[in-house]
Amino acid sequence: MGKLEGKIAVVTGGSSGIGLATAKRFVDEGAHVVITGRRETELKEAAASIARNVTTVVGDVSRLEDLDRLYAHVGQTHGHVDILFANAGAGTVAPLALASEAHFDQTFDVNVKGLFFTVQKALPLLKDGGSIILTSSVSNIMGLPGFSAYAASKAAVRSFARAWTLELKDRNIRVNAMSPGPIDTPALATTTGLTPEQAEQAAAQFASQIPMGRRGEPDEIAAAVLFLASDESSFVTGVDLAVDGGLAQV
Repeated sequence: MGKLEGKIAVVTGGSSGIGLATAKRFVDEGAHVVITGRRETELKEAAASIARNVTTVVGDVSRLEDLDRLYAHVGQTHGHVDILFANAGAGTVAPLALASEAHFDQTFDVNVKGLFFTVQKALPLLKDGGSIILTSSVSNIMGLPGFSAYAASKAAVRSFARAWTLELKDRNIRVNAMSPGPIDTPALATTTGLTPEQAEQAAAQFASQIPMGRRGEPDEIAAAVLFLASDESSFVTGVDLAVDGGLAQV
């Protein structure tokens, strides 16, 4: 039997990168996974790559009506949630002197408001003894020029994990943050606003700063999330688990 045998898991931002790798790992460990994302085509492709025990719901976590539709589907189809991986995020580069209101609002709408209500609206379905994992970032403790709004939003996520650990302890629901360092996903080139050349340069720079000398792989992040989702972490709650090759640790 797998570590998540018979569990129902919801993964936001599940169409690519860390979310997709984690959804695959959850299914391999016996869970049925509901993945959500904004782009229907990518979501269908992700489900096809997982191939079994997966359901898709198109939606944007910053839109509360989309979250309502997600959990209505989960409730009607499965009746409950055992694991919530609140992973959807946004992060475009914008130096302080050039950042627009739209940049700020989009970052906080997805990373802070979207994550907050992703968890709030899951609570009626979340089983006592369940696990909530929030994707933060090692930027929550680092100074990263051009990423100030992003870093602040991820610091908010870290704060949520602390508060919700205490709010949900009577239901034996564990809440943990997971903070990746630079990971080899399409996001650097597709969501940050960098040109392909700039993204390549940024990837090389990140790798040079990481003690392990490389960016992480999505599967390495998925393994850490699996640990936090499973009973193997039964005495772990309220933490911020850095999976960053040592970037923010030394």
